[in-house]
Amino acid sequence: MTTDVVIAGAGPNGLMLACELSLAGVRPIVLERLNGQTKENRANGLVGQVVRALDRRGLHERLSGSAEPPRPSPGFVFGAMPLDLGRLDDNPMYGLAVPQRRIEQVLEERALELGVEIRRGHELTGLSQDEDGVTAEIAGPEGPYRLRSRYLVGADGGRSATRKLCGIGFPGVTRDDSVSRSAHITVPAELIDPATGGLNVPGYGPIPPFMHHRTDHGMFVYAPFSTGTLVNATEWNQDSGDEPMSLDELRESVRRVLGADLPFGPPEGPGPHQLRRLSGGNTRLAERFRVGRVLLLGDAAHVHSAIGGPGLNLGLQDALNLGWKLAGEIHGWAPPGLLDTYETERRPAAERVVMHTQAQAALIAPGAEVTALRVLFGELLRDARTTKHIADMMSGADIRYALEGTHPLTGRPAPDLVLETETGSVRLAELTRTARPLLIDLTPDAALAGVLDGRRDRVDLVTAKTSGEGLPTALRGAPTALLLRPDCYVAWASDSLSPDAKELDTLRTALASAFGAAR
Repeated sequence: MTTDVVIAGAGPNGLMLACELSLAGVRPIVLERLNGQTKENRANGLVGQVVRALDRRGLHERLSGSAEPPRPSPGFVFGAMPLDLGRLDDNPMYGLAVPQRRIEQVLEERALELGVEIRRGHELTGLSQDEDGVTAEIAGPEGPYRLRSRYLVGADGGRSATRKLCGIGFPGVTRDDSVSRSAHITVPAELIDPATGGLNVPGYGPIPPFMHHRTDHGMFVYAPFSTGTLVNATEWNQDSGDEPMSLDELRESVRRVLGADLPFGPPEGPGPHQLRRLSGGNTRLAERFRVGRVLLLGDAAHVHSAIGGPGLNLGLQDALNLGWKLAGEIHGWAPPGLLDTYETERRPAAERVVMHTQAQAALIAPGAEVTALRVLFGELLRDARTTKHIADMMSGADIRYALEGTHPLTGRPAPDLVLETETGSVRLAELTRTARPLLIDLTPDAALAGVLDGRRDRVDLVTAKTSGEGLPTALRGAPTALLLRPDCYVAWASDSLSPDAKELDTLRTALASAFGAAR
């Protein structure tokens, strides 16, 4: 074997997986066909539970530039309809406005710190596998060569060579009836509302920032990011043309969508600046996420509309789910079937994203019948329970993995508890930076330590107290014990002040199911 894992693709998902494997003691090799980082921003930020997940790896501070923990967003949109999240007791929607280029930069810096080898200008061109490993054929700057690894992960995007080489089907639908035009611009200062940050379009009226704004003729977005102002106009049943995209083309599109002219000029600053036209879109889901020793990750496994910004929320959490399981296989402690749970857990999450992005696409389409549907949907959104349901769905907070146990936290992301340890107060997120499994013992007499005998090489013990700060309001009282997987999902939980023999047996079962037999 040349290496344990080859990762095809050095985008955010591939780099995140490389970091997770390295934290688990596995040194992957990352292949990237591009010679350098792309100058194109395919995303302008992070949305959903992935913001909390990155905080739990110490990456939120690097991306945000602040030591403050993530805070939920007071509002968001679903299908170009506003969601008032400020009225929710437990708001699950987090956001972080950071360009994808910066996300990739931070993840690459972290990967290099952890000793990951990244080979740019190296493209996967073929592969074969047997019972022991995978042989990858690669085109590099100095010619073709081969790498032998125990596993290969395709994180190489929607046109994934890995998926195609494995013959994995990618069924779904392709639509060609929409044209989306985006560009960085500058707008006159007098058009900006100093109170709201919104845009006052002459002859049309105010448009809120960072919101999808639907009209009978299309959709418009005004996004004044710190790195530059981005606008987007989306239309249906319009010819996209073959000529290069221009600002004049965007002006004409905005005029058709809003029925008014928006005066704007070219962008300022060093860039890179976006000037992009996209026609149509794909919604597809791979038939399988794994074939033998080859696995698919992120866009290689699923593509969908970008509306609502769910792509990185989905893909980066794929990486967090896969990393520790793959490491367990390589180190030899993984129980039978653990690696298969990557697909059984993450495919339903992908199906849910496909569903709600298609629903949003239906809500923004032109037509009087859609307008009527939006009126009805707006009435439903007056009920906070409907808003909470949609926010949980879009953020990924409604995911509950099918793990054994009846505790309401089991199978869900760990709450942001504040723990009182011997060394002082600490957020749970600060204890998960090493990506190690954690047994958090909050019982009065620290009764759980002995259960870890034979697994202390794999699972860390934290003894502390907590008031329950950070626990969702819906869960009354504070847990007395939590077993966390490396992806920070709860594998087992208890409310007992003194767990009895039966409950300790359920903990031992959870330990064996996630982290293998005791040694």
